[in-house]
Amino acid sequence: MKTKTLSIIAIFCAITCILSTVSIPSPFGVPLTLQTFAISLCGFFLGKRNGTLCVFIYLLLGAIGLPVFAGFSGGISKLFSASGGFLIGFLFLSFFCGLGIKYSFIGLFICHILGIIQFSFITKTPIISSFIIVSMPYIVKDLISIGFAYLISKKLSSYI
Repeated sequence: MKTKTLSIIAIFCAITCILSTVSIPSPFGVPLTLQTFAISLCGFFLGKRNGTLCVFIYLLLGAIGLPVFAGFSGGISKLFSASGGFLIGFLFLSFFCGLGIKYSFIGLFICHILGIIQFSFITKTPIISSFIIVSMPYIVKDLISIGFAYLISKKLSSYI
């Protein structure tokens, strides 16, 4: 990889870390964050390979304990928590955003499915109830986040 590419990946990883820590707690354990926006931006701007690599590095930083996840949290346990499925799903979201706006919805769908399944498993909540609790309230926000990320990535591309 070229130095410029590595630098841009590092910058986007830092942006993701910053935007992910900003969160509004919810009573169900899945906070309202800017993670979806940041992850989508990585995919749209960096492409499927580098965007997914960026998100993998972000997850690795959080897994080793750096407080880069929602609410300034970190640690491997977050990946196995009730909201951990969404974190793993971010890899798919970034990859599919890297393929283009038409595919980003597939990535969001996979991200939400993984989040719902893990939440259901950890909390022993039925799948339908888990969907209503941790997915349905966030779908509109996530779709808007993806749209803004796409528009901003196109604007940024004209500068870099």
